[in-house]
Amino acid sequence: MMEHDGGQLSVRRQCGLLDLTRSVVYYTSQRDDRDDLALMRLLDEQYTQTPCYGVEKMTEAMHRRGIRIGHNRVRRLLRRMGLEAIYPKPRLSIPDSEHRIYPYLLRGMRMVRPDQVWMTDITYIRLRQGFGYLVAIIDWFSRYVLSWELSITLEAQFCISALERALLRARPQIFNTDQGSQFTSVAFTEVLQDAGVAISMNGKGRVFDNIFVERLWRTVKYEEVYLRDYAGVDDARRNLGRYFKFYNDVRLHESLGYRTPAEVYFDRGVALSPEVASPSMVVSA
Repeated sequence: MMEHDGGQLSVRRQCGLLDLTRSVVYYTSQRDDRDDLALMRLLDEQYTQTPCYGVEKMTEAMHRRGIRIGHNRVRRLLRRMGLEAIYPKPRLSIPDSEHRIYPYLLRGMRMVRPDQVWMTDITYIRLRQGFGYLVAIIDWFSRYVLSWELSITLEAQFCISALERALLRARPQIFNTDQGSQFTSVAFTEVLQDAGVAISMNGKGRVFDNIFVERLWRTVKYEEVYLRDYAGVDDARRNLGRYFKFYNDVRLHESLGYRTPAEVYFDRGVALSPEVASPSMVVSA
């Protein structure tokens, strides 16, 4: 395409001047987009299987599948998906230097009851023609999914909607997040402050404190997302809604003494046995 008199001509006009149909111009970009989506599916599956892989290992994993792809393209697609290797470093959402970072409040804390600490995170969800992002808010003690939301962008509003819906159910003592821009935004933190909830944010080297959400994503993808081919956002939302009801109310968790998250969350009079609770209910110093 070319420029004229300092301004860019419309695609229609340029195609007319070159005696080309617009379909010729758009064909390559559509093909490239389809290629990207196919690669993103594979990268998502590989990431779910090996979340500790960085760009180099992810690239090598694609090579072992017979896919010739370079580091730069893998890095670009992973960023587009909001995925980053799990090891002690800031992860997933990109921090915003203008947003306030709150102190980490969980060091040495023993988890003894529901609604003591909530946590949240975002993951990539593939669709038949595109992709979306899923946020969930989970109770640390019971693993109960309090709310979730699906979006086609990483703007903060879908995270705020999930938070507001969760707060209609209860109020946690502490809400813990990473330092992603969605969670450090004034709009998000104001909702927590107005509700009287203490805000905690993972500092450097604290990424494993969201491990229960990471385990949730792995479970959701292997037991739901990878078994289906969502036609679009509405189809994904409908099936994810069904799955989260199963996850909360039916699916047994070994880490909860083979009870469901709903049983642990709502049965406030029954504590987890020491042998079940002790390994995961104390936050490391």
